[in-house]
Amino acid sequence: MTIGDLIRLLSDGEFHSGEQLGERLGVSRTAVWKQLKKLEALDIPLEAVKGQGYRIAGPLELLDGGVIVAGLSRQGRQHLARLFIEETLPSSNQFIRQRFDHGAGHGEVCLVEQQSEGRGRRGRTWSTPWGRALMLSLGWRFDSGVVALEGLSLAVGVVLAQVLERHGLTPRLKWPNDVLLECDDGGLAKLAGILVEISGDAAGPCEVVIGMGINVSLPQAFRETIEQPVAAVHDQAPELSRNRLASELLDELLPLLAGYEGQGFAAWRDAWNARHAFAGCDIDVLRGGQSLVATAEGVDESGNLCVFREGRRERLAGGEISVRGRS
Repeated sequence: MTIGDLIRLLSDGEFHSGEQLGERLGVSRTAVWKQLKKLEALDIPLEAVKGQGYRIAGPLELLDGGVIVAGLSRQGRQHLARLFIEETLPSSNQFIRQRFDHGAGHGEVCLVEQQSEGRGRRGRTWSTPWGRALMLSLGWRFDSGVVALEGLSLAVGVVLAQVLERHGLTPRLKWPNDVLLECDDGGLAKLAGILVEISGDAAGPCEVVIGMGINVSLPQAFRETIEQPVAAVHDQAPELSRNRLASELLDELLPLLAGYEGQGFAAWRDAWNARHAFAGCDIDVLRGGQSLVATAEGVDESGNLCVFREGRRERLAGGEISVRGRS
């Protein structure tokens, strides 16, 4: 019995006694009780009514590999080598890197309900409640070297934004790897993060793992534990299924990777700039331990951020930005 097995039973809207759960799962009532305690520790909303049993309060959609693959187009399925659905992992990116170590990894996708060691850029942690986000990692092997992959994380951000826009969301892109959501009050909150990890030859074959963490449904209590404004897909598209979102995203990402060496970021530049969250804004550029004041412009054909500072234009290939007066 796994946490997922128990959740599937408790998510049907009906109450189930400990005895019934034990019979369905083939375990003792004591084993069921221990798993119920784990659900509480994971902040999964559990209702208990004396004489009736237990159920999960509110919908909780589990990831379903069959549903996700069935939602792919023929082209998407052509590029997908293997899909893994895991309940818990230290890191889905780490999982795919290990697949590369064993001679696999190319065209493979890992989705996980919760990560214990999820990371963003610069080693920051990425934390989400169990089953409330879309944590996805995708592996791809390229032949042309690292230079041919300039701007890849930005192109991935464009793909995610385009998929979300089909469902009525208003995403904006923050250089170099964040997707933000426009809120009702006119502010911006973090919706998703992208982490691209590359290993291999600078001028030859290399292996890439693209990790994405997308908030789908965040309880208010969880949001209050985060130090920055955060948003979720269900804030603006409450009916959008996680499995459908995964299918649509993979259907766009897999062809993107298949053609990226030939197209490069130039094919995605205008689309990124059209969604640039801070174009024309005064920003702080955090680089090498320094904070530099500049005005943000667009990104160039290589994915560098163009800024105007002290009377001259510069191109940033690294660092971070934050909007002055909002950060």
